[in-house]
Amino acid sequence: MADERPVAGTAGSAGTAGSAGLAGLAEERVDHRFKALPPDADGLTVAELAAERRNLFTGGFTTPVLALSAESVAHNLALLETYAERHGLAFAPHGKTSMSPQLFARQLEHGAWGITAAVPHQARVYRAFGIQRIFLANELVDEAALTWLAGELAADPDFRFVCYVDSVRGVELMDEALSAAGASRPVDVVVELGAGEGARTGARTEADCAAVADAVAAAGTLRLVGVAGYEGEVPEATGERVRDWLRRLVALAADFDAAGRFTALDAGAGERIVISAGGSAWFDAVAHVFAEIPELSSPVLKLLRSGAYVSHDDGHYRHLTPFNRVPEEGALQPSFRLWAQVVSRPTDEQAFLNAGKRDAAYDLDLPQAQVVRSGRDGSVRVATGIEITGLSDQHAWVRTDEGAELEVGDWVGMGLSHPCTSFDKWQLIPLVAADGTVTDYIRTFF
Repeated sequence: MADERPVAGTAGSAGTAGSAGLAGLAEERVDHRFKALPPDADGLTVAELAAERRNLFTGGFTTPVLALSAESVAHNLALLETYAERHGLAFAPHGKTSMSPQLFARQLEHGAWGITAAVPHQARVYRAFGIQRIFLANELVDEAALTWLAGELAADPDFRFVCYVDSVRGVELMDEALSAAGASRPVDVVVELGAGEGARTGARTEADCAAVADAVAAAGTLRLVGVAGYEGEVPEATGERVRDWLRRLVALAADFDAAGRFTALDAGAGERIVISAGGSAWFDAVAHVFAEIPELSSPVLKLLRSGAYVSHDDGHYRHLTPFNRVPEEGALQPSFRLWAQVVSRPTDEQAFLNAGKRDAAYDLDLPQAQVVRSGRDGSVRVATGIEITGLSDQHAWVRTDEGAELEVGDWVGMGLSHPCTSFDKWQLIPLVAADGTVTDYIRTFF
């Protein structure tokens, strides 16, 4: 993996495809496919609609409508860029969070080394939009996907791809599929160390990891470039347990290096040993332990993969973010707000909104009522005494305290928990400035 500087997908055939792809998003026509967009905008291109700079509340949008704060997204992008720079980390944010090429481009502009994927479909989306470096944080044993990958690597010499391996059988399947596809370039792989018994994927012991590395060395279509894992799966995770596992990962890389397992890397050409970890809950521990990595035979690419930061949230990640433990490093800002309208107020203690499971994340926490925008005069107030107690497919169940001000026609702005299951319910999301002006539309591909 020569020349490890950040790239924004502007070189080679994939870069051309990426530039054209992003431009193509702006030329997509607005119609019934996209929830909540103004009916009178049908037939306009996304660029034309964005140029009108409509107001989210008075510009003809229908409810429910999910909005992303333009200011908070910009803040979060800048914060992780400076955090990675401060701690000497490369950064491949996990794209599964947003599956938005526009946000990928902005992450690359803010110094990301590449974009992380979890499954082949995501990698195909990335390539369609010119992503030149993909880290697949998963095993890849699908013959059809490996055939596609061999073709991508052959067609674009600047394309860099790395994925996990955690079993001898998986290595065999990769080698068979790539050989059958006539792969002209080896696929770079990292041995995944499992986070412990009962954790998710990954070889469970160092001996298992060595056996997988031996299998890679015997496969003509693969090249071992490092080690990786996911500390978020450490059982009963605490800071101490996570750091202990990260030190195992670093020690595994050092042992592999001492055994000459990375000799295929060309340090003179800028190729580095990859050591990768880092979800959105423990990247402070990753930064701490990766700062302890000893000198190896080649420089090390310390690759962080956090993805939820781009939007953050008002629930799960608000509680888990490492910035709670290191407030001097800054703070992420929640970017999502789901707006729904009160459509029924059958009793003084109950109301119903027109947003439900099809619109809001609900796998970790229910939405939180934050503000109410009056349907009469547009004034905004804090949602005092208003609680979301449940979701149906298309309704939110609301309990109101005595004296709570809420009537049919009011808009309720809700904070959400878990970005991954918020983005995936919306294909085109308004990016909204603090004054309500919609400045752009974020396209997703789930």
